[in-house]
Amino acid sequence: MRTSAVEVAIGPVWVMAVTEVDVVEHVAAEWRRGVGGSIVTVNVDITRAAARDTDLAALVADAEIVVPDGKPVVWAAAVAGRPVPERVTGASLVWTLSGAAARAGRTVYLIGGDPGVPEAAALALLDQFPGLRIAGTESPPFGFEQDEQQVADLVARVAAARPDLILVGLGFPKQEKLIVRLREALPEAWLLGCGAGIPYAAGQFRRAPELAQRMGMEWVHRLALEPRRLARRYVRHDLPFALRLLTRSAITRVGRGPGVRPLRRPVPAARVVQLPLPQLLPAPCRGDLAAQWQQPALSREA
Repeated sequence: MRTSAVEVAIGPVWVMAVTEVDVVEHVAAEWRRGVGGSIVTVNVDITRAAARDTDLAALVADAEIVVPDGKPVVWAAAVAGRPVPERVTGASLVWTLSGAAARAGRTVYLIGGDPGVPEAAALALLDQFPGLRIAGTESPPFGFEQDEQQVADLVARVAAARPDLILVGLGFPKQEKLIVRLREALPEAWLLGCGAGIPYAAGQFRRAPELAQRMGMEWVHRLALEPRRLARRYVRHDLPFALRLLTRSAITRVGRGPGVRPLRRPVPAARVVQLPLPQLLPAPCRGDLAAQWQQPALSREA
């Protein structure tokens, strides 16, 4: 990772001001050193979840790499006067990290999606990267995370395969909680929480056109694909939160509060200190905004 890179505060989370190439090169270098880690790609939904639950904020902070996935997160950094170089999405990292794994002779394990989907994604990756080695695939049943034995069995199967790269597409925070367990068993592996990245790779869904992605309208495309599952999350919760986030970022810029730190490994989750946005505001701007920042507990939907 570039030594000049920094981390930028976006509400309750810190994201790294790095490019996708930086991330891939860093993972490849760490493979050579025998060092593993995890990657969280932060979108508005994850930022909103972290704002409501300090445990989830700690889950994000515990990752070695945290990058801005959602376009509103990139905009919030720019509005606050702390721009990041680009959006780094989990859906794209599925391909670029798999390509790096193929070039290095590394193995990949895919977890997530409906039955048959991770297998289809694996075939698509193999077609793109003929030298890639697939260590295994899993399509965990709905609710598996509530059964400790199912989780333990899954972790054991993945650990037995000893993959170098694990793509976990179960949605936040389910995928990040599983990643914590997998990291304990496979400290030299790299793990990516990729959300819908596996169904995208499999061709189950198509990503939004490039123009829509650049305009920050990919969520509209996703909503059209899965209206029943995503309408409430996107329209009722994420859109209003994104608008508040941008407003607060503008106020932060006026107040010139702290919000940038040198790039460093996050402290362990038990030592994470949450930095809610009102602390970044000038004193006259606190109060009402501080009250608004404390929101009801998040519904832990998959």
